[in-house]
Amino acid sequence: MAPLSETGISRRTFIQTSLAGTALAALPTPLRAKLPATARDLARLDATAQAALVRAGDVTASDLAEAAIARIEALNPALNAIASKGFEAGRALARSGPPAGVFNGVPFLIKDLIEFPPLPHMAGSRLMASNVGSFASPYGARVKEAGLVVLGTTTTPEFGLLPTTEPLLTGATRNPWDTDRIAGGSSGGAAAAVASGMVPIAHASDGGGSIRFPAACCGVFGLKPSRGRNVEARPEPSPIGVENCFSRSVRDSATFLHQTQQRGPDAPLTPLPLITAPGTRKLRIGVAVASYTGSLPDTDTADAVKATAELCRAMGHEVEEVAWPFDGPAFVDHFLTLWGLGAAAIAARARAALGPDADLSTVLEPWTLGLAAEYGPRGEAGAAAAFENFRKVAEAMAGFFEDYDLLLTPAQSEPAPAIGHMAPTVAFDILHERVMTFAAYTPWQNAAGTPAMSVPLYQSTGGLPIGIQFSAAMGREDTLLEMAYALEDALPWADRWPAHSAVTL
Repeated sequence: MAPLSETGISRRTFIQTSLAGTALAALPTPLRAKLPATARDLARLDATAQAALVRAGDVTASDLAEAAIARIEALNPALNAIASKGFEAGRALARSGPPAGVFNGVPFLIKDLIEFPPLPHMAGSRLMASNVGSFASPYGARVKEAGLVVLGTTTTPEFGLLPTTEPLLTGATRNPWDTDRIAGGSSGGAAAAVASGMVPIAHASDGGGSIRFPAACCGVFGLKPSRGRNVEARPEPSPIGVENCFSRSVRDSATFLHQTQQRGPDAPLTPLPLITAPGTRKLRIGVAVASYTGSLPDTDTADAVKATAELCRAMGHEVEEVAWPFDGPAFVDHFLTLWGLGAAAIAARARAALGPDADLSTVLEPWTLGLAAEYGPRGEAGAAAAFENFRKVAEAMAGFFEDYDLLLTPAQSEPAPAIGHMAPTVAFDILHERVMTFAAYTPWQNAAGTPAMSVPLYQSTGGLPIGIQFSAAMGREDTLLEMAYALEDALPWADRWPAHSAVTL
């Protein structure tokens, strides 16, 4: 679409000349009546463009908030992406005037895995159904400094432990492209909200693929930063989890990452400049279609990776097939050990809170309890072995990135599966196998601490988004973002909207 962010176009002219008068006018009247024209039209703008309208005085923060609230109310009944609403607090902030930051006045949502007082903090679990956030994190402070207007929280699987968002607490979050399909996890609500146009940008986090799965499922851009890149979002920092966002444009994610990165002499990574354009350097790109355990993706996904490799060659990059430099099956076992020990710690806290005779199945899901039972007995020795394995994986991949600038792979083994395929109530052994098959390309970056992104370049023969993953060396989000800008220019996706979206209602 035209770069409205720099035009200074008036609100009246914008509404009169928008696509609402062309493509949207062809929709049946009952559908067009569900949303005011302004709410539909603003949904087409990314966060950068919406903030520019506020700075120019063409719209107010309240205009943006009310339009976003209207979109949420219209879309959420079908998608179930919102865990809790903070509309009144958001309206009050918009009226009083949010800070004049990079996203001044832009509507935003927080994933329900971090605390953002005074919003509820349920972590997708019945155990925490009545919990309200109390930890005002440095990350939350950066969100406020950016001028973002938080309107609520988005759904997540219980404690972020699955690559699908179907918690017993809030029910299944559905994919805007096909509501019988998953939105991914654990940031599924955030991805569905951005893909459908509820908001232009939303918080997400990633401890094993939780940004990249939903980005791939829902057809949005999702970048997982390096470990240590961001200011802290949690009272107890995660050894493998990181924070960022979903967006429909690369520039929004680049700007958000620049806003939330650590700065100053104590920053563990050299702060990045704001990345604003494609790179000019010709890159060395390794490509692997098979996963590190040897499994293969479905045909559509494999074809999309191969097409991406050819696109990169056409851009002038050097692309070649590569082998994984670490023991994949051993890594999976160690990663699951750490995942399961986390579940065991959750179960132990629940037991301590509820008493020794409490039935934990009333507050924790079968998948959480199954992980705890399967891997909890490995204890501290298992954790030590896992971190030693992670060190070896990080070392192996650091060697890989001495020879290559990027690694190109699928983001997941197939486009979004059906709701229920990986639900937390599926028998543990069956669910275990399904999760490992689906999530066969992402957890290693969390172990190594390196950045990666899912880019929504292609669609399946059934019309579902296919996310293409690029990974880079520690601290090289700049290389990823420069490549993302180039891909965005080559195969634009911003005007690709799902059936359940603000521009089709």
